[in-house]
Amino acid sequence: MAGFDYDIGVIGGGAAGLTVAAGAARLGARTLLVEKEKDLGGDCLHFGCVPSKTLIKSAKVYHLIRHGERYGLPPVAVPPVDFRQISSRIRSVIDLIQKHDSEERFCGLGAKVAFGTPEFSDDHTIRLEGKPVSAKTWVIATGSSAAVPPIKGIEHTPFITNREIFYMDRLPASMIILGAGPIGTEMSQAFVRLGTQVAVVDMGHQILPKEDRDLANALQKTLEAEGVRFHLNATIEEVRDLGRTREVCIRTADRQPQSLCAETVLVALGRKANADGLGLERIGVDFDRRGIQVDDRQRTSRRHIYAAGDVTGGFQFTHAAGYMGGIVVSNAVFHLPRRANFTWLPWCTYTDPPLASIGMNEKTAKAAGIDYDLWSEEFHGNDRSLAEGESIGKIKMLLNKKEKPIGVQILGPNAGDLMAEWVAVLNGNVKLATLAAAIHPYPTTAEINKRVAGNFLSEKIFSEKVRKGLKLLFQFKGRACTLPE
Repeated sequence: MAGFDYDIGVIGGGAAGLTVAAGAARLGARTLLVEKEKDLGGDCLHFGCVPSKTLIKSAKVYHLIRHGERYGLPPVAVPPVDFRQISSRIRSVIDLIQKHDSEERFCGLGAKVAFGTPEFSDDHTIRLEGKPVSAKTWVIATGSSAAVPPIKGIEHTPFITNREIFYMDRLPASMIILGAGPIGTEMSQAFVRLGTQVAVVDMGHQILPKEDRDLANALQKTLEAEGVRFHLNATIEEVRDLGRTREVCIRTADRQPQSLCAETVLVALGRKANADGLGLERIGVDFDRRGIQVDDRQRTSRRHIYAAGDVTGGFQFTHAAGYMGGIVVSNAVFHLPRRANFTWLPWCTYTDPPLASIGMNEKTAKAAGIDYDLWSEEFHGNDRSLAEGESIGKIKMLLNKKEKPIGVQILGPNAGDLMAEWVAVLNGNVKLATLAAAIHPYPTTAEINKRVAGNFLSEKIFSEKVRKGLKLLFQFKGRACTLPE
């Protein structure tokens, strides 16, 4: 240890970096945590998960108030949204969570927190604010930022990304969202509910391209019914600044030119790893446009330097980043060869209804050449969903030929929370018979999990073969009633 200032140095104070720093410090390693922003918490806390879900909740409440008559309530005249109040609420939620991600908390755990922009001078040393700082082991967890493709005119046209959208001074009258992925889809619904006219442009043939098309299409119809306009299979040719408005010139699916104008343009066309400017070329850490290359123990091409979270270019989720941070702690602090396994990594897009997934869907199973059986259950058959007026969507369960689940997708109310049961079932190798036999509280949307497992088992239990066997053993007399044809 002699010769190094720290046992472990962590660059980046987001989900992955905070996980490593907290774990290493609590285990007794002399730990340094470096963050370039003025506060810890990373993109998720300040520009991503937390502000977006806070905004989505405000938009949903406003939407419910405006449509109270759907629930037997009298109609209410609702004044327009003051976006400054929503931004204030977003900041208040962030401030509450920030206490958990504060410099004081990490100092209490034993980790030194330093703010500034680091750059490697050699594979054990960074320069921070002009001073060298060394560590035996380094962890790079610098996250990602919004990718801005080289669209003609973009450099001369004002636009916003996820860094600005939650802190605007007022609600835009109109917005064009470039990108129909999770960010673009979530924000399209939130802002149309708040009163903004929203158009979404994407070159793909469906929204949420990683999801099964039937679920994506069902969600798209819901968003369109609320007022979102989609321009899919569209090519963005140019953007222009027209003063008070911005113009987005596209070529439609049938190759026809079309001009879209709006007050605000949100760029949500994916993410790029924050790997530049760290001096990685100088120390021999391999990375490309997707991110830093790591093995399944989160080690880079320099074995004493690890990387975790969005900067690796893998799964762009906060919970994935935290998981990778745990893998780093196992390998770098405990020196136990723990390997990352993302087979049962869940994810969720928080639209209304939300769309959650774990494991394989039909799209990935077909791409992998895996034969599967599909079992599904619609939410319009769930009593709680009907009571709450949220009957859109369904659950899909994929089984391989050994009748083992290989993936579950849920489009419907509380989908992200419902997926938690499948996280336990799949990670714990719980049998479907156990899930189907377990008592679920009534009435809850969670009963749909029990129902889809029961559908699979009931075909076996209530088969003609079983009926014949019971008749032979117990002399059952058969049907007592038959409907007329």
